[in-house]
Amino acid sequence: MSDNRAEQEQIRLERVDVLMALGESSVPALLAMLTDPGWIVRRAVVAALATLGAPALGPLCELLRTQRDHEGRLAAAVDALVALVAPNGAVEAAVAALADDPNPAVAADAAQILGRRRNTSAIPVLVTLTTHADDNVAVAAIEALGRVGGRAAVESLVRLVQNGSFFRVFPAIDVLGRSGDPRAIAPLAALLGRRHFALEAARALGMTGDRRAVAPLAGLLLQPTDSMVRVAALALVKLHERSEQRFGTSAPIEEELRKGAADPAVVRRLVQVIPGADESEQVALCRVLGDIGSDAAAPALTQLLGAAPAVATAAAQALRKLGEHSEVQLIAGLIEGDSARRLAILPIIGMGGMGQGPKTGDGQVQARGPGPGKGRQEMMAAVATCLEDAEPAVRAAACEALGRLANPAAVTSLFPKLRDANPRVVQAALGAIQALGGPETERLALIEGRAESPIVRRAALRILAYFGWASALPLLVEALRDPDPRVREAAIQGLPFVEDPRALDELLEVARAPNERLRASAMRALGHCRGDVRVTARLLKGLADSDAWVRYYACQSLGRLGVETAATSIARLLVDPAGQVRVAAIEALSHLRSELAFDALRQAAESPDPDVMRAALVGLGISRRPEAEPLLVAAARAPDAATRLVAISAVADFESPEALDALKQAAVDVDDSVRRAAINFLAGRAGEESTDALVELLPLSPERERITAALSVWTEGRIPALIALMAEADDELAPELVAALVRMQHPDANAALLRLLPTARPPDPPLGPPARKAVAAALPILSSPEAFTVLQRTAAEDPDPEVRRIASLLLAQ
Repeated sequence: MSDNRAEQEQIRLERVDVLMALGESSVPALLAMLTDPGWIVRRAVVAALATLGAPALGPLCELLRTQRDHEGRLAAAVDALVALVAPNGAVEAAVAALADDPNPAVAADAAQILGRRRNTSAIPVLVTLTTHADDNVAVAAIEALGRVGGRAAVESLVRLVQNGSFFRVFPAIDVLGRSGDPRAIAPLAALLGRRHFALEAARALGMTGDRRAVAPLAGLLLQPTDSMVRVAALALVKLHERSEQRFGTSAPIEEELRKGAADPAVVRRLVQVIPGADESEQVALCRVLGDIGSDAAAPALTQLLGAAPAVATAAAQALRKLGEHSEVQLIAGLIEGDSARRLAILPIIGMGGMGQGPKTGDGQVQARGPGPGKGRQEMMAAVATCLEDAEPAVRAAACEALGRLANPAAVTSLFPKLRDANPRVVQAALGAIQALGGPETERLALIEGRAESPIVRRAALRILAYFGWASALPLLVEALRDPDPRVREAAIQGLPFVEDPRALDELLEVARAPNERLRASAMRALGHCRGDVRVTARLLKGLADSDAWVRYYACQSLGRLGVETAATSIARLLVDPAGQVRVAAIEALSHLRSELAFDALRQAAESPDPDVMRAALVGLGISRRPEAEPLLVAAARAPDAATRLVAISAVADFESPEALDALKQAAVDVDDSVRRAAINFLAGRAGEESTDALVELLPLSPERERITAALSVWTEGRIPALIALMAEADDELAPELVAALVRMQHPDANAALLRLLPTARPPDPPLGPPARKAVAAALPILSSPEAFTVLQRTAAEDPDPEVRRIASLLLAQ
């Protein structure tokens, strides 16, 4: 864009601002600017009209009716009506009137606007438009129902897929699949037998998350057309994922699949189509084979361990589901396979019992009998062979797998890996050794603590310190004079954990060393030593040390130990020339409870240094003092996202309405990290108010799935709040609330669901048909005799015919 063009555009943007400030009288002029050649200008005009609200509503609707000679103007008018805010449902009423316009293009625009506004009050109008004589209008209405939510229009959509024209059936299939309504299953399943619609219907069945979709999809797995089998596998995987998202479990889907695909011919057919499938389809086929759980799939899955990484991982996970029967193939893959195959297998070893012995009541792995125990030893030996693989990633994964196998005998294979040239392997071996422990670990660590390599010496010292063995003290003391600074650091950090009083004497001596690096390390380690006045005295002296890092760690340790008498000395460091010391002083004051400490934090919260200011906000949050709350709420509106994130993290533990409002505002923040953090804090917040806030956010936030997951987190008061909200819930909200209760997997939530449908003593408050439909649809997930009984009673006695029909459909499975 030339300078002159940019200048002219800026002038027009300024004119938009002036017109908006003039109010209602400027509407005609703004409408005239909807054809402006500059996209940025048109966006500004749309925003201005939407902001003006009701005065712009009538003129915009009239424009759509009468000025249809410019596509850009029409698109901008539609955008303005989508965003426009007016009281008492005025926008929906005005746009609904457009739906009656004799011009099909106007009616189609009306459908699009109503769909994008996502207001459930528009559903009756959209349902009517699905039967419009013009296909374009009908399709726009169907797509709009998909945006608003199709549950309240299921019967109309079912009629469309059964009797509608070719062009209307396709969008109706998609909306039905996403509706989550049990009534969608039968008509979608019927379409599997119609050649033009079968593939789309299979995909839609996968979107339902309903266990009753398994049987018709499993029936496709024996189709002679390879593409249909692959699509069915993809749909079954999607069904699995949707069930997990909606209800927090996919167990019902897997159970139905094992029953629906019990024919050995199904496994053979799935194996046949693998070679011609693309990568995503092969992943799906592996997952379906794993869910079926047939031993006959093991050879084919084993072959796929050498495929592309995503396929190999899916094959390994499927083999894991087959259990002990697949261990022979896995062992062979580890011993004979290449690096890629090993890397696919190793992450599943030791997961879910794979390769482990049975567990005792306290969760510890116990030794098996001679037969299974032999298999367990073979698995450990096979994993150990991978420690010599050429690929560092494989060696690291083998170390981690040996740690999960929980057999202390593996430490003899792991200690040599402390000499590995790759740091990741060394770290993995160190972690596995610490997970296994045992007498042999102590013996080998004491030996390796004097190894030639400083890397090995350092790792051995970390192992000894981790377990705190008194036998390690002489070696740690000796290591304080090691020529390698990292070994000396490991020895210093290990001294606080050794169960011998002489360890503290040595540490205090190091804290007086002439070497500033040793002093700093000692100050850090003293933060783990409680109950000795010598520690406090030495740390206080460290605050005045000439080295900034010594002061930094002395500050940190005094705060960690909660030494209240140090508040004055720490506060003086708020003006320390070293930035890290100033931040450490803030952190330390955060752990102290004196007035002096709090006043210092309050002042630091206004510091021009952003690091100091944010650290002070964290400290104010830790203090939980009422006086801190206004500062945190104000900071939650800061212009930079980093400060807003720190502020809402700090204010999250405050229980006032102001703190709750700050979290609600942050939950719709423009920054992803702020938004998601706020939702997570609301998820764990007790009380009905947090539940109400999350439900209010459902239609407003782009994080709908995250909010639904947040509602399923149990906190005090959440279950009663969800039930209270269900009394007035519509066809879109009710399934979300019920899904939250099911996903909670809490006994009180399950019991509440069973009490919600009408009985001799109906629930208080009584539920409307939308909530009763949602509860009935969820009862099969509970898989209990009580749920079955309630469903039977609902099918026979509920006053609403739709509720009775849904219950009957669910019973029929």
